Amino acid sequence: MYKSLIRPLLFKFDPEEVHDFTFDALKLLFRAPGISSLLKNKFQMNDPRLERKVFGLSFKNPVGLAAGFDKNAVLYKELDVLGFGFVEIGTVTPKGQPGNDKKRLFRLREDSAIINRMGFNNEGVEAAVKRLKPNKNVLIGGNIGKNKITPNEEAVSDYKICFEALFDHVDYFVVNVSSPNTPNLRALQDKEPLTDLLNTLQKLNETKAKSKPILLKIAPDLTNEQLLDIIDIVAGTGIAGVIATNTTISRESLQSGNRDEMGGLSGKPLKNRATEVIRFLSEKSNKAFPIIGVGGIHSAEDALEKLEAGASLIQLYTGFIYEGPSLIKEINKAVLLASNKK
Repeated sequence: MYKSLIRPLLFKFDPEEVHDFTFDALKLLFRAPGISSLLKNKFQMNDPRLERKVFGLSFKNPVGLAAGFDKNAVLYKELDVLGFGFVEIGTVTPKGQPGNDKKRLFRLREDSAIINRMGFNNEGVEAAVKRLKPNKNVLIGGNIGKNKITPNEEAVSDYKICFEALFDHVDYFVVNVSSPNTPNLRALQDKEPLTDLLNTLQKLNETKAKSKPILLKIAPDLTNEQLLDIIDIVAGTGIAGVIATNTTISRESLQSGNRDEMGGLSGKPLKNRATEVIRFLSEKSNKAFPIIGVGGIHSAEDALEKLEAGASLIQLYTGFIYEGPSLIKEINKAVLLASNKK
């Protein structure tokens, strides 16, 4: 019903307006008696064979929601009902910021893709903390970044603020230095500043009674030499793992008329490159750390490809928008079937 009825209707309108409308509609829908139970029965799969133990955490299934969808921790409870094994909120910054000028979100229908140049629009870390405080059962990742006005030389302080504020309310952290939509942010992926940033957060982590996993989210546009640097950085800093990958600035082989819009590209065109990065990191590191695979997952087959390439978990975003919530259950069914064959 989603692809035949709901998606065609939603796709008639501006994507950012539809995003906001959908959030409001889902919040309203879930207030109706019995809706939560009905949707749980339709979308969730509760099978112990789907459970995954990764970087010390127990995931009820390997399919998560990528950062960028629920930036402000508004809808994580409802998204959990739809079957996700974990939800990553953010990217959050110390202070709220409006992000880049609109229009900044574009559907590339012919390519089953999206271009965004949102620019870390969010209400600030304290707003996210307030919404996360009541959470009891949803496994949450906290994706953290710096404010646009913060120069790179002072970026570490922004990440520290977010880390401290979110620490008691998330299960793992993701350091986002790979978005193409904040000026000069990707320069923080260079070996020296990135090592300094991660070491600083790890030192903070060690002061806690119980540390939490810190992951690094990387761009798909890194060269093999840069990916080898990432492997060295993970080993040297002792962080828990990597999320591969963020959106790409590449525009290769796109068909849609708005393909030249500025911003990060996600969706089907990213599928092969994201898998290549996962496989490279897994093989070259000798599977030394867990990888969360994200990028171009629009089918169960796409998800299995990421897992076979070396990912321990996977995340959806654009595929969730194009394919609908049934994709989560389809992937989990395929994971079960694949595990039965082994």
